[in-house]
Amino acid sequence: MNKFFMAGVVSSVLSIFLVVNALDASQAESPPNLKKSHKPTTQERLNALKKFASVVEQIEHYYVDEVSINDIVDKAIDGLMSNLDAHSSYLTPKKFRDFRAQTEGEFGGLGITVGIRDGALTVIAPLDDTPAFRAGIKAGDVILKINSESTLNMTIDNAVNLMRGKPKTPIELTIVRKSESKPLVIKMLRDIIKIKSVHAKKIEGTDYLYVRVNSFDRNVVKGVLTELKKVPKLEGIVLDLRSNPGGLLNQAIDLSNLFIKQGLIVSQKGRIKSEDIAYRATGRAPYAHLPIAVLVNGGTASASEIVSGALQDHKRAIVIGEDTFGKGSVQTTFPVGREEAIKITIARYYLPSGRTIQAVGIKPDIVIHPGSVPQDESKFNIKEADLKHHLEQELKELDHKKEPKTQNNKGEKPITAKDINADIQLKVAIDTLRVWDIIMASKEIGK
Repeated sequence: MNKFFMAGVVSSVLSIFLVVNALDASQAESPPNLKKSHKPTTQERLNALKKFASVVEQIEHYYVDEVSINDIVDKAIDGLMSNLDAHSSYLTPKKFRDFRAQTEGEFGGLGITVGIRDGALTVIAPLDDTPAFRAGIKAGDVILKINSESTLNMTIDNAVNLMRGKPKTPIELTIVRKSESKPLVIKMLRDIIKIKSVHAKKIEGTDYLYVRVNSFDRNVVKGVLTELKKVPKLEGIVLDLRSNPGGLLNQAIDLSNLFIKQGLIVSQKGRIKSEDIAYRATGRAPYAHLPIAVLVNGGTASASEIVSGALQDHKRAIVIGEDTFGKGSVQTTFPVGREEAIKITIARYYLPSGRTIQAVGIKPDIVIHPGSVPQDESKFNIKEADLKHHLEQELKELDHKKEPKTQNNKGEKPITAKDINADIQLKVAIDTLRVWDIIMASKEIGK
C-alpha cells in the first residue's frame, strides 16, 4: 500500500477525531447516573489510528484474495458496529433503502420481527395475517438457519435482508422451540406485508372494548381513538399488546397520552447530555379514568413496553400475561456518504419510576401463561339460559343467512364467550375490569 496514501488516511481521520473531541469538550457534563469515561489524549488517538492503518495495510498486501481498500474499510465498519451491541449496525446502500422502507407500512417479506437474545436470533413476534403468522411461527422461536445459512453470529440486519425477497418466492426457516424436542423446518412464501396496526371488537355482554395493537406505525393513535369514540358507553378496555414488536416512539407516547393525565411517560438517557429527553403527559388525556387491562408476553417489545410500563407505573392499568422482551434502547441513523449510514445506540429508555426496560422488560402485575380456560368436565356446564341464547342465535343465522352480514366495528365480530374460554389471559383481563374498583381501592390503601 502507498505509505503516503495511508498517512493521508490517518491524517484525515485524526482531524475528524480532533473536531469531535472539541465538540465533546463543549458539551455540558454527563448525566449523574452515567460514569465519566476517560478522554483519550491526542497521542492515544494517533496510536490507535496507526494500529488500524497497519492492519489494513497488512490485509491489503498479504491476504490470500485480493480485497479492495473500500471492501476492507466496509468490513471493518461492519465488524465494529456489530460488536458494539445487537442493534447498532452498518447500513450499506441496500440495507439503508430496506431500513427506510420498514416505516412505510408495506414491504416484502415474512412479517416477522427478530432480535438477539442470549446471543441467538430470536423471534420477537410475527405480525398478524402474514406468511410467518400463518406458518405458525411463534414469539420466542430461535431461528437456527435461514434457508441453508446458519444464523450464528449473524447480525439482525443481515438476517432481515435474507428473509426479505420478491413476493411469492420460497424460503425455509429452521427453528428451535422450547416445547419441541428437535428443530422444526418451516417452509413458506414471501409476500407483500401490509400492516393493519389496530383491530377493535366489542366484548359480548359487556360495555368493554377489546383493542389489539399489532405494531406502532404512524396510524396507531388515530386508529385507537377512532375505535374508542365508536362506543358511547365505554366502561373499560382490554389493550392487547401481545407479540407487538414496537415501532414509532411518538405513537407510543401519544397513545399513553390518551390515558395518562400528568407526569412523566418515558425518558431517554445517553452519554451525551443532548440525548437526555423526558417525554411528559400533555394534560389532555380524554380517557384518564377509563379502566384498562393490558395484555403482554415475550413478544411485547420496545414501544409496546413503553406503553405498558408507563400505564403500570401510573397505576392506570393492570398488566397481565408474561414478562416482556426487554428492548429498551434508542437507535439513530447517521449518514455516511450519500447512500450509506450507520445505526448507533445512543440512549436507553427509562420508565416513570426510573426503572429500565433494556434486557429486563416489564413484569406483569398478574402472571398468567397462555392457554384455554380450564373447564370442569365433571359437571353439565350449559345452563338453560345459555342454551336458549345459543338456540336463538342459531335461528337468527338461519333466518338471515341470505342477507348481507352487518357487523360492528368495521366488520369485526364481537368477542364471544367461546373466544374468551379459548384465551385464559383474555379472560383474566376481562375479570380484572369487572373488579377494577376493588383493585384500585386496594392499591390506594397499600400506598
